[in-house]
Amino acid sequence: MDALDAYSEAVVSVAERVTPSVIHVEPLDENRSRVGSGSAFAFTADGLAVTSAHVIERAGRGNAGLSDGREYDFEVVGRDRLSDLAVLRLGASDLTPVELGDADELRVGQLVIAVGSPLGFAGTVTAGVVSATGRSMPARDGRNVRLVENVIQTDAALHPGNSGGALADSRGRVVGVNTAVVGSPIGQGLGLAVPINRITRQIISSLISEGRIRRAYLGIAGGMRPLPPRVSESLGRRDGVEVIEVVPGSPAAVAGLAPEDIVVAVDGESILSAGDLQASMTAARIDRRVDLEIVRNGALQTVTIVPTELN
Repeated sequence: MDALDAYSEAVVSVAERVTPSVIHVEPLDENRSRVGSGSAFAFTADGLAVTSAHVIERAGRGNAGLSDGREYDFEVVGRDRLSDLAVLRLGASDLTPVELGDADELRVGQLVIAVGSPLGFAGTVTAGVVSATGRSMPARDGRNVRLVENVIQTDAALHPGNSGGALADSRGRVVGVNTAVVGSPIGQGLGLAVPINRITRQIISSLISEGRIRRAYLGIAGGMRPLPPRVSESLGRRDGVEVIEVVPGSPAAVAGLAPEDIVVAVDGESILSAGDLQASMTAARIDRRVDLEIVRNGALQTVTIVPTELN
């Protein structure tokens, strides 16, 4: 009984803390017709809110409602489909911003609480645990596909409309942006959330300041591959990112990268996963010479490449 009481107290405490910050959003098209619905959460007191990019799709504005009944118009400040994050600005000056946590510190089995507007029911709270961490989820923008890394898997019930809402830890800190329900029928018990961590904080900051994210583009598709034994021993690690495909005419093709090359470092920074390689392609590397350390034919080599901007 005591354990149940403690669990209940934790969920109630988080619900009371986070619900005032969660927003029901209804995107509108250019004819001001409703085109779906979802959730968001207040990021700053003066009207900025975070949601999922797919919630607003190509809408530029919409209607927003808070749990206390207040309603506002919103406009889209910026969106990044390749991380499935977006920032909205509401016509409000007294929102209750959430406290952000760090998803990189989550542990499997940890209590998490989802707050959102599933199926249009604003202020809905569900609870569960972190089922897994380190998942990857593909995000697409036109022909460009990028893996959102370190996605949180949870069994907290998520339904259509939860997307863009808050996933909080037991202290009420938002550690994820609910983004997907996996499987059919609805309620299968597998939900995914984009993590709130150092990388996504930077994305949100860029969306606020610039309205978009600039990324460097190499023009390769890759996956993890074990390193040859001698290279593995010399580097003190097991894996690198194998080049599986090179886009014709891309910076990678111009630099001479080829399938079966294995990328192990960018400008001296170790690349341990495809996510590391993606994260290294920041705006600072656009149109600048970058040294890729690769393994080719069992030996380490350095290839110089000049990434362009991902369009």
